[in-house]
Amino acid sequence: MATFLYKLGRLAFRRRHFVALIWVALLTIAGVSAASAPAAGTTSFSIPGTEAQKAFDLLEQRFPGASADGATGRMVFKAPDGQKMTDPANKATVAKTVKQLGDGSEVVSVTDPFTTGAVSKDGTVAYTSVKYTLPGMELTDSTKDALEKAGDQARATGLTVDVGGDALQAQSEPGAIGEAVGIAIAAVVLVITLGSLVAAGLPLLTAIIGVGIAGATIASLANALDLGDSTSTLALMIGLAVGIDYALFIVSRYRGELADGRDREEAAGRATGTAGSAVVFAGLTVVIALAGLAVVNVPMLTKMGLAASGTVVVAVLIALTLIPALLGYAGRKVQPTGRKNGGQSRTNTSEANDQVEPSGSGSGRAEPVAPNMGTRWARFVIRRPVAVLMLSVLGLGAIALPVTQLELGLPDDGSQPTSTTQRRAYDLLSEGFGPGFNGPLIAVYDARGTADPQAGVDKLAERIKSLKDVVTVAPAQFNKAGDTATITVIPDSKPSSTQTEDLVHAIRGQSADVKAETGATVLVTGTTAMNIDFSQKLNDALIPYLGLVVGLAFLLLILVFRSILVPLKAALGFLLSVLAALGAVVAVFQWGWLSGLLGVEETGPIMSMVPIFMVGVVFGLAMDYEVFLVTRMREAYVHGESPSNAVVTGFKHSARVVVAAAIIMMAVFGGFISSSESMIKLFGFGLAIAVFFDAFVVRMAIVPAVLALLGKRAWWLPKWLDRVLPNVDVEGEGLRALDDDNRPKDEDRELVQV
Repeated sequence: MATFLYKLGRLAFRRRHFVALIWVALLTIAGVSAASAPAAGTTSFSIPGTEAQKAFDLLEQRFPGASADGATGRMVFKAPDGQKMTDPANKATVAKTVKQLGDGSEVVSVTDPFTTGAVSKDGTVAYTSVKYTLPGMELTDSTKDALEKAGDQARATGLTVDVGGDALQAQSEPGAIGEAVGIAIAAVVLVITLGSLVAAGLPLLTAIIGVGIAGATIASLANALDLGDSTSTLALMIGLAVGIDYALFIVSRYRGELADGRDREEAAGRATGTAGSAVVFAGLTVVIALAGLAVVNVPMLTKMGLAASGTVVVAVLIALTLIPALLGYAGRKVQPTGRKNGGQSRTNTSEANDQVEPSGSGSGRAEPVAPNMGTRWARFVIRRPVAVLMLSVLGLGAIALPVTQLELGLPDDGSQPTSTTQRRAYDLLSEGFGPGFNGPLIAVYDARGTADPQAGVDKLAERIKSLKDVVTVAPAQFNKAGDTATITVIPDSKPSSTQTEDLVHAIRGQSADVKAETGATVLVTGTTAMNIDFSQKLNDALIPYLGLVVGLAFLLLILVFRSILVPLKAALGFLLSVLAALGAVVAVFQWGWLSGLLGVEETGPIMSMVPIFMVGVVFGLAMDYEVFLVTRMREAYVHGESPSNAVVTGFKHSARVVVAAAIIMMAVFGGFISSSESMIKLFGFGLAIAVFFDAFVVRMAIVPAVLALLGKRAWWLPKWLDRVLPNVDVEGEGLRALDDDNRPKDEDRELVQV
């Protein structure tokens, strides 16, 4: 591996014009494809194998003209103080609005609140429901404009009018200001770490090119593959973070090789062969974790994972090829200010302390320099491993305690910012009719083959009315064939509450008795039921997914480190960091701690996909730091240093860069906290805090403490397994045989043969 990447790095350095042209061409092609691709259509939400999905599919078959997947708009009216919606003037305004809404070509039906009883008991609030032929994402702009215009005209008469439902998708502000701040912080950290504007600019430039290619590719495929906005946003978030980090590690190693006295081309090859090997395996762990989301069998989650993993693959390829090419253009400007005229001299600077120590080949030994912060910290941990380990584990354990109170659900209009009309409509409905009106349940009565469908559905309605937490049971609506009916049930609790979840299970619990008495089948669907089934499916998939991802990555890390205990320690450390991160998420987004500071306007159950998605992403990122930090320790140990000295050497060369990488990743993820989209805000915070725990507590404290306690046992591998495993040479041992004065001459041809 190291030898192949060494040759690839030297080839990219020499043929930098060709390599740069290829990446510019790829960026151009991706951009043109995205610009010419059709706009993204509907983002379907399906959960194969769940009862809610089966009921939804049945409705599409038995009610073919009802547009079961069509969007729904709900316009809510509130009378001014001292008035009622039944007052003649207000009633006339509503009638005019209903007529105006029914004129649209994509409208299936519009309800009149005064004939359907959609007026609150005190008469101050009323609502009309608009059913459309198409899903919300496929509605034309003219249809959405007509809905907004009707609301504006009704509002002009003095009524309070707001619109909910999925006909008007809440416009998500991507948090561009926060993202810009995150990138700016990353730039400052890079400049401080590398001491050169040119060196700092390379990781930023290549990361932006990488996410540009990946983002444009996702946009060009969005319509064909039914990709939503969240897919591209999360891919951008992850791709930008890992893209900067991967480039940073190679640039940093290149500067160290220059300081060892190697020429620029040789330094680029060595950096790509050593740090590049770590980048490959770190990227593989991220790809495994993200692509593994496919085992959950939720199409939306699968697409998000595959899109993000594709972005990581692009980041790895750019780090291995474009970075060496750009280093060829940069010359010695990548070195800190004041040290651009040569690589032989050694000064007592922080950069020298971190990067310029010889790694075993190249120039002769330099004069000893003062230990840097990484060295001093590693020595401190080695002297007190038990205390550091206990303090770190107990601290993360305490932060993880809120996980025991974790409640899962999916966001609805109630989680939107109060500035949106969707949230105001949600609040008006809750005020006038109760919170359950925002999450009606649909009981589907499949009476095909039964003797008396009407009598059977009447019995079912009576059963549902007798259940706890039921406010209203609407009369059953049969299809034209008379073999299928729907019953709308209004709960007493809001959609995301545990009481509503219990009601869904209670209605489903009637199915066996109804089947025995009438032969009919009862299914429960609706947005609320779909969300409940989604949460349950994710819960059921979490353990198998965790086993798959951790198992595959464990095998990969055994291959990298040629050790059993080091990968085991890495996996256990990850569990600590992800549980602590989830605990922090519960404290902020469910309990409301620091919610005002982070702009969390509505607390409640945590989004169902958060635990499983954070497990995937955080595991991949955690293994990044593990690979980058511990491979340098492994390299020192393989080259003859004692286990304790190897830990110190690993920290001396890698701690500064790992810390910088973690700060950069936290800044990038933290930038998304400013998004108005609750899912993006939550993921941004969760991933940022997870990186903090993993990089600064697990990798910087627990890892050296455990390795100090294990000593040589940390690198133990059964002899039979050592013989079976291929030698991937992540440490660059094969490069020691290469002499700078006797390099292969025809590396282009040899590269193809590797």
